[in-house]
Amino acid sequence: GTCRYMSPHAYERRFPTCHLIPMFVDSEVLEETESEDGSIHQVQRRCKLDVDAPRLLKRIAGVDYVYFSQENTLNKRERTLHIESHNETFSNRVIIHELCSYSAHPENEDWTCFEQSASLDIKSFFGFESTVEKMAMKQYASSIKKGKEIIEFYLNQLEEEGISHVPRWTPSLDAPSSSVTTKPIATATNNDLDADYIKRYLGDLTPLQESCLIRLRQWLQESHKGKIPKDEHILRFLRARDFNMEKAREILCQSLTWRKQHQVDYLLETWTSPQVLNDYYTGGWHHHDKEGRPLYILRLGQMDTKGLVRALGEESLLRHVLSINEEGLRRCEENTKVFGRPISCWTCLVDLEGLNMRHLWRPGVKALLRIIEVVEANYPETLGRLLILRAPRVFPVLWTLVSPFIDENTRKKFLIYAGNDYQGPGGLLDYIDKEVIPDFLGGECMCEVPEGGLVPKSLYRTAEELENEDISLWTETIYQSASVFKGAPHEVVIEIIDASSVITWDFDVCKGDVVFHLYHSKRAPQTPRKDPLVGQHSSITTPGGNNVQLIDKSWTIGLDYSMVESPLTCKEGESVQGSHVTRWPGFYILQWKFHTMPGSASTNLPRVDDVLASLQVSSHKCKVMYYTEVIGSEDFRGSMTSLESSHSGFSQLSHATSSSNHSQSSSMISR
Repeated sequence: GTCRYMSPHAYERRFPTCHLIPMFVDSEVLEETESEDGSIHQVQRRCKLDVDAPRLLKRIAGVDYVYFSQENTLNKRERTLHIESHNETFSNRVIIHELCSYSAHPENEDWTCFEQSASLDIKSFFGFESTVEKMAMKQYASSIKKGKEIIEFYLNQLEEEGISHVPRWTPSLDAPSSSVTTKPIATATNNDLDADYIKRYLGDLTPLQESCLIRLRQWLQESHKGKIPKDEHILRFLRARDFNMEKAREILCQSLTWRKQHQVDYLLETWTSPQVLNDYYTGGWHHHDKEGRPLYILRLGQMDTKGLVRALGEESLLRHVLSINEEGLRRCEENTKVFGRPISCWTCLVDLEGLNMRHLWRPGVKALLRIIEVVEANYPETLGRLLILRAPRVFPVLWTLVSPFIDENTRKKFLIYAGNDYQGPGGLLDYIDKEVIPDFLGGECMCEVPEGGLVPKSLYRTAEELENEDISLWTETIYQSASVFKGAPHEVVIEIIDASSVITWDFDVCKGDVVFHLYHSKRAPQTPRKDPLVGQHSSITTPGGNNVQLIDKSWTIGLDYSMVESPLTCKEGESVQGSHVTRWPGFYILQWKFHTMPGSASTNLPRVDDVLASLQVSSHKCKVMYYTEVIGSEDFRGSMTSLESSHSGFSQLSHATSSSNHSQSSSMISR
């Protein structure tokens, strides 16, 4: 097509938005550069489009708008305008690349030649590949058709304003003849950062800090191939290393590599959280704090961490937490615009009401530590404040396990309140407006965060499924498996030197029913022996698990050893967590015993139920996977008597909780 050589000027009028293209909602200039002699002018923009797509597709894709990156190069010397654009949204699923060029006609320089080409490559799109292809083709055809009309419209507008001729560009006499080193025009990416920009988007920086930021960004522009993070994110890494350039550069590079490897830039667009997370993950964004920081609420005490890890595997949980952090970065940017001042971090409120021994399940804690590690490394200085509310007495145990993994700078931002202290002076009202305090904390604001509860066992993944994903939680070395036979219990001894230590246990009954006992003896039990009756079943090395007896057959209960926990009957498929605060030094023996059905009192004939039950337990063998740990009393900064007094958020479990007060212990079962 041809038209007069005012097209580039007419084209520029389409920005920042154009009423003739309804789907073109907005655009922002990311960078603008000009060569020293003024002959080459480059503009990089991010364009926001409201694509005309079926609502269902938008909901599945989880986006309302699509973003494109566009680079325009106007060469006044050659009289060309090159426009190149590609999609940022879904770029790992769909690749759209478009090229347009306007140039002066070689035979009649009053004419403009226009060329356009585009490519579309759809890798995958939630099963809607053909729909997307048809939509893209339709949209492209209509944009070509409209392109000429729009240029005509703006050309006419220029003429109406009395601009009918644009003089040819000529080099100024004092300008270097053909140097095209580009110098940025005043934008946020200027090497000498604009003072207003700093104050508005980055906050107060000393000249030294500003210089570090400029140098680090310049180094990235020269050497980093991928997407360069925004100034406020570069600044987070500098702050995390007290503006030590070398250290900040090292952690930032590692993080950029990690983002690229795991496609984290596209996480918000591509990650859809599984239904089990929507129902049982008790966290969510909730308004903002008094300083305008986004507020994230996590009802950890109500969350079945063990159930979530078993149902999802560690990887999905990690991805979910990363998507929360990515959303946090986005909300900080949004709040910076809304409040008119730099907001670079968020506030997190963690409610521990209901925290109990179940939260100390080891793979759960391990998953938590790994998540903390990844977040610490890639989202430094994003946590402005952490408010920990209603911390029960079991909290110090969790804190002891977790705190070494948390950066010292981050730890300084923790505020911990026990009981209802958060309602008093120096409490929640100092940080959060009364209007947004959530209802479950006694406020008036409805909070959308799910209430959690136990994840149903039916949603658990099998060991095989988890292993297939290279996440073998079941085969974690910290768990041991044991076989229990009729007449041959499995026993584990723990020597306690320091009275008032805490023995914790965690076991799953994989097969059959067992009775769990805890005994104490001043004498060391005999060296482990394998029961001759079951020798053929169990050697220590068989995958079926080991079987060890320690209590000598000649020992008398009450004389040689005593029971310190009331017996607990555990059915097949149950998970049990418990703890015991030791009163004396000596030897504690944990015992899992085969559960025999009590015969019917009225008759000696076996009941049908019992016969069927005994047939189901093949060869009278039960299987248990267990883990035990002793926690020193110095790690309990609270009162030792209080482990069982931490309220269980899972009230439906209370009937299954066995605790004997005199031995200060608690055990809990989840069905």
